[in-house]
Amino acid sequence: MKRAVIILTRVPRPGQTKTRMMPHLTGEQCARLHTCFLKDIAGQCRDCEADIFVSYTPGEGREELEQVLGPAEGWFPQEGDSLGERMYRAIAQALGRGCGSCLLIGTDVPELKRESLEKAFEVLEEKDAVFGRTVDGGYYLVGMKRPLREAFSLDSYGHANVLEETLEEMRRAGLAVGFTDTLEDMDTPADLRGYRRRMTEDHALKKSFTGRYLARNSRISVIVPIYNEIRTIEQLQRQLRPLLGRCEILLVDGGSTDGTLEKIDPAFRVIRSPKGRAFQMNEGARRSSGDILFFLHCDSQLPDRPLERIRRVMRDHRAGCFGIAFHSKNFFMFTCRVISNHRVKDRKVMFGDQGIFVDRDLFFEAGMFPEIPIMEDYQFSLTLKEMGIKLGMADRRIYTSDRRFPKGTIPKLKLMWKMNRLRKLYRDGMDTEDLARMYRDVR
Repeated sequence: MKRAVIILTRVPRPGQTKTRMMPHLTGEQCARLHTCFLKDIAGQCRDCEADIFVSYTPGEGREELEQVLGPAEGWFPQEGDSLGERMYRAIAQALGRGCGSCLLIGTDVPELKRESLEKAFEVLEEKDAVFGRTVDGGYYLVGMKRPLREAFSLDSYGHANVLEETLEEMRRAGLAVGFTDTLEDMDTPADLRGYRRRMTEDHALKKSFTGRYLARNSRISVIVPIYNEIRTIEQLQRQLRPLLGRCEILLVDGGSTDGTLEKIDPAFRVIRSPKGRAFQMNEGARRSSGDILFFLHCDSQLPDRPLERIRRVMRDHRAGCFGIAFHSKNFFMFTCRVISNHRVKDRKVMFGDQGIFVDRDLFFEAGMFPEIPIMEDYQFSLTLKEMGIKLGMADRRIYTSDRRFPKGTIPKLKLMWKMNRLRKLYRDGMDTEDLARMYRDVR
């Protein structure tokens, strides 16, 4: 007996689809994202032994959808004033064309798999209807062997209890209902961040149309703590200016008094914060909107195409950094570079001057940077390590000023040894105020 899958969808046009993603995404980006959803879902439907029908709106949009979805057994514009009525009529049309069972699916579930569709058809062999739950309380799939008005009798479909209320109506009618797999739907920017998190562990998601689009277009917030940076602020702006409009840039000032603020171009957004690198970076994170938070030191020099390099790492990881390098040709500065880069791979520890970048949700889940006077980046790395987070490293190095190192080979070596000793004292529980005083002394 013939089986049918109906894809119920809007035509992916800017400003008319996925609008709950705006303004985090532009209208054009929402339309492209929806197009990726459609391609992923259609691919899984074609792998299922069933005829594909498309019920779409607006009515003149068939040609646009055909370019996205390819051939289908039937196309029909959506009819009816309510969502329930449009779903009912779509199912009635498909079943009226000789299909013995029919599934209707929405397009907010790009993680849909053929196996979920097959399971739904199996459930229909024993039940009057089948549903696919979404995590938020709704449903992405409904199936039946004959049109059932009871499944579409609600006045509203925009609330969290939509499935439970539908099931209650069907129970009152004496209808037997079963379920296929529960899936995540993609309605909000938070949902997209969840998809990116799952991508790091699921190779199939990385290869999907949706996964590849999100990997290329993750929104990055560059957060730079500044304090009395009169010597470095213009160089910082020169390298960040080409990134304006391509990412969010936040300069977080801790109360500069040396004229730094007067040197900042109005094109850059400045945020005020209490002094202290941890306080400033945390405030920048709270005020940011990016999917990826990139913490940059004011005296660092970025490699070419930094955003693309960060996104490439974040396809496979939830946190990472750049390798570090110094312009100095001193042997011990070269040694410092080697040790620092090896430490990320071997001991899973990264420092702030390497340009830490991290998944937004993970940053807040980890408790942000501890607001202590020193070692905030070190402790953040230790926290990620305790959480079992694997770190990635970009394929180009970030150049960092060696201004904190004294002149001369022996003084440099002594400072490196003392910094290592400070980290040991921190791990042993020494008060961070005392460590901060010792740090100022060794500098």
